[in-house]
Amino acid sequence: MSKPYKDFRPPFVEEQAPKGSYREIFKWGSPTGYKVPKETLYKLIKEIFELTDEDFKEPMDLGYEQVDYDIPIKLTEAQIAELSKIVGPENLKKDPYSRLSVAYGKTMYDILRLRRKVVENVPDVVLYPANKEQIEKIVAYVSAEKIPLYVYGGGSSVTRGTECMKGGVSLDMRKNFNKVIKFNEINQTITVEAGMSGPDLEAHLRNAVNEFGAKRAYTCGHFPQSFEYSSVGGWTVTRGAGQNSTYYGKIENIVLGQEYATPVGIIKANDYPAKATGPDINQIMMGSEGTFGVLTHVTLKVFRWMPDNQFKYSFMFHTWQDAQNAAREVMQSEFGNPSVFRISDPEETELMMRMYGVEDIPIIPQLLEMKGFKKNEKCLMLGWSDGEKGFCKNQIKNVKKICKKYKAMGLTGIPTKAWEHGRFSDPYLRDNLQDFGIMIDTLECSVNWDNMQHVYETVRAYCKSRPKTVVTTHISHSYPQGANLYFIFIAKMTDFDEFLNYHRGILDHIQKSGAAMSHHHGIGKMFAPWLEGQIGSNQMDVYKALKNHFDPDNLMNPGGTIGLDLTEEQKVFKRPKW
Repeated sequence: MSKPYKDFRPPFVEEQAPKGSYREIFKWGSPTGYKVPKETLYKLIKEIFELTDEDFKEPMDLGYEQVDYDIPIKLTEAQIAELSKIVGPENLKKDPYSRLSVAYGKTMYDILRLRRKVVENVPDVVLYPANKEQIEKIVAYVSAEKIPLYVYGGGSSVTRGTECMKGGVSLDMRKNFNKVIKFNEINQTITVEAGMSGPDLEAHLRNAVNEFGAKRAYTCGHFPQSFEYSSVGGWTVTRGAGQNSTYYGKIENIVLGQEYATPVGIIKANDYPAKATGPDINQIMMGSEGTFGVLTHVTLKVFRWMPDNQFKYSFMFHTWQDAQNAAREVMQSEFGNPSVFRISDPEETELMMRMYGVEDIPIIPQLLEMKGFKKNEKCLMLGWSDGEKGFCKNQIKNVKKICKKYKAMGLTGIPTKAWEHGRFSDPYLRDNLQDFGIMIDTLECSVNWDNMQHVYETVRAYCKSRPKTVVTTHISHSYPQGANLYFIFIAKMTDFDEFLNYHRGILDHIQKSGAAMSHHHGIGKMFAPWLEGQIGSNQMDVYKALKNHFDPDNLMNPGGTIGLDLTEEQKVFKRPKW
């Protein structure tokens, strides 16, 4: 149970969703997991959206109904029989629940549809392969039979990346395709099947002494917010980033080798630490989002697990500009990168102080006020270190020096630890809030320092043009040249078209302001109309040429993924060739 409310408490859902229900598919994370808003957050939401307790007495569209729809299977019985021979009859499903369970991801558009029982774009059958040989046979068979093929990893896509627009077959990697292939302590690498989940990967590495006879425990260092319900394959094909990426790097910095089953055969990138043997096939395949073939094996760098050296800290800055300047100086001073390194803008800072109990720490609110930190102007920095102890101590010493230069106030590691405690569970809040029509969704982009303020102001101005809308922003995944800007919007919104128009407007303004439209979420089918306008037609032609080589019949994740089969009318902001 959550901490008791003192006043009215809405009837939040705190029990497992009914088996076979729509809610079981659309809810975040564990079937038994939930998170209830703190009373201070609930009261803030009422205040912002001008709601009363009456608005929270009756939840809507809970999705408790059993999955039921009538979309016919287009595959022939003979085709289904052949696929069954490859994986075994126990690993082929064609019931409505199984088909729908791999069709949608976790963007709010997906969840809105599922709450309203709007079912579309499901596969004909779901397969649960057990090894790469089975996957190679599946790819060969569907290529010969001209059957579309999709892949479902952890299910946390927010870009409609796994949606089966043309029916066909979906490979669900979670059940069987999640084993360690090889651990190499000499090279500090691990090779795993693409369906390996984040927690399972870390469990193997932390237990390396017992499991592999290693000398120490290790970590991959990749911890996205979706960590508990995302897969190594999903991280790789979308070019994902973890919350500790400022030290460990994005997934493209961690992956050393990959193997794919494609319609034209196997593509295998060796795991050398560096090479000059032409364009890097690793980088060519990463970001392809299943459009060139199916990722089977991934070789990752691993790092020494040294939790005793994770020193956590936080600072409060007087202004957003001061916080930006300090972050840039930290990243450009060459004394070593923090691991987690986040700066919240004023709107997010006020929300975080309530969510993570900073306001409840004795003396802190009064001290901030005494020192001139103003409400709706101050900005919170969170950070921690990873690496060798001396490296970490030196890094923190220099971070403190820079923060002091910008007159920031140290808040100890308490806010960072509070954020850490909720960093993987916060998404559970979305379900209980959306039960009452309060929507939370996210968009992010990559920005250079010299354009940071322009992007921030342009995107937020559009977001705030919608009345009664919370728009929080933070800087994360930082580099010497720039950072990721992450926008979270919270709104009273339940209409499909209103959501899509607002979401598209944010993408328009991200692109118009000169930012890269995705830093780590990928493109999928939802962002695809903007891609050619972002990268230019010549680069898009390179993608198309690769697609034509690997998959000339357009069978691998077709239906708009990374813009490869969009019509001219479907594209946004198309630029001339350059």
